[in-house]
This record gives sequence, C-alpha cells and structure tokens, in this order.
Amino acid sequence: MESRHLLMISLGGVIGTGLFLSSGYTIHQAGPIGTILAYAIGAIVVYLVMLCLGELSVAMPETGSFHVYADRYIGPGTGFTVAILYWLTWTVALGSEFTAAGLIMQKWFPHSPTWAWSALFMIVIFLSNALSVKFFAETEFWFSSIKVIAIVVFIIVGFLAIFGVIPIKGYTHAPMFTNLFKDGIFPNGFKAVFTTMLTVNFAFSGTELIGVTAGETKDPGKNIPKAIHTTLLRLVIFFIGSIVVMSALIPWQKAGVNQSPFVLVFNSIGLPFAGDLMNFVVLTAILSAANSGLYASTRMLWSLANEKMIPLKYAKTNSRGVPMIALSLSMLGGIFALVSSVVAASTVYLVLVSISGLAVVIVWMAIAYSEINFRKSFLKHGHDLSELKFKTPWYPIVPWAALILSFLSCALIVFDLNQRSALFYMIPFLILCYGFYYGKEYLKKRRHKVSDEDVD
Repeated sequence: MESRHLLMISLGGVIGTGLFLSSGYTIHQAGPIGTILAYAIGAIVVYLVMLCLGELSVAMPETGSFHVYADRYIGPGTGFTVAILYWLTWTVALGSEFTAAGLIMQKWFPHSPTWAWSALFMIVIFLSNALSVKFFAETEFWFSSIKVIAIVVFIIVGFLAIFGVIPIKGYTHAPMFTNLFKDGIFPNGFKAVFTTMLTVNFAFSGTELIGVTAGETKDPGKNIPKAIHTTLLRLVIFFIGSIVVMSALIPWQKAGVNQSPFVLVFNSIGLPFAGDLMNFVVLTAILSAANSGLYASTRMLWSLANEKMIPLKYAKTNSRGVPMIALSLSMLGGIFALVSSVVAASTVYLVLVSISGLAVVIVWMAIAYSEINFRKSFLKHGHDLSELKFKTPWYPIVPWAALILSFLSCALIVFDLNQRSALFYMIPFLILCYGFYYGKEYLKKRRHKVSDEDVD
C-alpha cells in the first residue's frame, strides 16, 4: 500500500455510521456542548493511542499488529484475546453494515427484498478483498474520498447557513450558535458527557487500522508517522466540525438515530435531492466500513495462524498474497452476525453487539500497555532511543494517559442503564478467551509430555 492508500484507509475506517448516524444519538443525550466536549476527549484519546501504535508499528511492521505486540509485551493469553476481540468487532460490524446497505437500497427499490441487496454487497466486498491487497486499497481509497468530499461540503454549506448566507427553514435571520447554549451548557447534566463516551469511541474506532496495514505498507517508517500525525487534525475538522454544524442548525431535542442528522440539515437548507444524496454517501460509508472490516478481520485470523495460536493452514495465502481461508471464515462470521440480527436479535446478536462495542477500547488499552512494556524492554536490552525511527512523545505520560482514559471510558458506562449490559457480557467473554487459550496450552503441554514419555 502507498501513502495515499494508508491515509484514506485510516480515514475510511473511522468515518462511518458512527458519524453519519450515531452522532445524532450523542447530541440528543449529551446536548450540543456536551457532545463537542465528548468528541474532543475522544479525539485526544485516539490520538494518544495512535502515538503509542506509531512507535510499535514502525519498529515492528507486522500485519495484524495489535495482538503480536500484546503477545510479546503483555502475555500470549492477552495477545490471543486481543485478536479475537478485534476479529469479533469487525465481524459483527460486517453483519450490521450489510443489513444497513440492504435497507438503504430498499428506499430506492421498495419492492425488492433486503436480503438480495445484502447478498449482492457481500459478493462485491468479498471480491474487493479477494482480488489483491492493492485492489482493496484502491477501492477503499475511492470509497473514502466520496465520504471526505461529502463531509467537507456539509461543513462548508452548514457554516454558510449558520451565518445566514444560505437561508434555512424555520429561521428568519442567521441562526448563529444560539442552539448550542440556549438550554444550558449541559441540558441533561455533566454525567451524560461520560455515559456517551462509548458511542464516541465507537465512532472513532477504525483509526487503529493503520497498525493492521503496517506489514503491507510501502516504507512504513515514513508513511505510518505521516498518517498518524494528521489523525487528530482530521478528527477535529471532520467530527467536531460536523457536530458544531448539526448542533447549531438542529435543536438538540430533535437529534436522534431515526434519521441521519446530515439528512436533517440538508433538508432544512432545502438542498435538492438531499435525502437521496446523503443516502448515497451513507451507503458509500457503509460499504467502506465493510470493506475495511473484512480486511481487518481477515488479517487478524491470518496473524493468529502466523503466530501459531490457531492452525497454520489459516495463514496460507494464494498467488496474489491474499489469505483466502481466513478471508472466507471472516465473511462467514459476518453472515452469521447478519443472520443472528434477524432470527435472534434480542439474544445472540445483542450479546455480540455489546461485546464488540467495548472491544475496540480494550484493544486501545492493550496498545498503550504494549508500548509501555516495549520501551522498557527496548532500553533494557541495550538499545538507544535514537535507533527508533518514530518515538512516542512525552513517554511515559502519553501511553499511561491513553491507558487510563480508555479504561475510564469503559468503566463509566456502568452509569448508563442502556449500555451497562455491555460490561456484564464482556467480562465473562474475556474470561472465556483466556480460559480457552490457557486450556489449549495446557492440553498441548500434556500431549508433548505423554509423547516424550512414550519415546523414553
């Protein structure tokens, strides 16, 4: 992958339904200023994590890097668990993305079945990943470009409406920023800022894809830092810029998840074909997220096999360098998630979504702690910091801050009744992952011991 691919993949991974749809929920819960604050905190947390990931991925450019670093610098059980969590995150996302894509197509073709469109998009995304890494990167580049252009246009048009250059329904004069403050700074209390942090983290999830692509990137020492250094700027411009526009033009009580706040704004401005235009952009965002998600989950399985944590056959690649068995398994996982969302939405799918919602934040914690231990190990083995092409600045403040802030965003959801169940599902799942790994290792040692005794 080249520099332009890496930059757009890191953008493409993070700009998805979290911004286009979930941002409305956050505004409704935390209020305008609370949402801006929540997204600002989220952007800082992600940037701190990315600075940690930068040093690790430049020093050790591995495909599916997170669990490799966790394996080496935290423990093999943690490495295995991180890989499973990240694989599950994207696999569950695949199911929901394909369902959402089918529902959007049904708006244009109301008499067509949703499953037919979902199946068509599954084939398209599977082929995008199966043809070659370069083909995947190129399709993701164009998917991401459409999203970026749409957000830039949204922010420009939105600010023109805010300052009265473009007329907007319901306002006889320029709305300016009165909607941000008119019901108080925190209309639902300050606590709402923290209880929405999990939603904000979900919106930012995908930035860490830079680490997954490290092993398949040209000149990682140059291109990975370049992508990381612009991360915070991009997040601030795209996310916080969009939130300011939405909050200024839509009363916070009207924001929600029933309709994209982007569509609400464009409709209120009276832009022709606003609904169709934004549905096309959201469809692109969904396909982009599915494309990146299948790539990420495939590389996690490949990496697990490459590290001999699961059978080596899953690491086998074809002549184009694509791990087809891992790719097929990840796609099957996505299909299972899709089916469970239809036939067991209140049981199996609810558990999967709850676990995957927290999983990315736990992966971020593992990245931060891996960086702390990597730096200690690097210096302990007689190396000098000048040998590192990219160094996490203000060590150890940055990794510890990333670790603590990520942990708090997990722990604070205990105060939100709607999201509290995520913790209750996640804790036993983590125990199950560790138990499976160490149980497998115990049985392996027992078999080796028995075979050694037979030889004697």
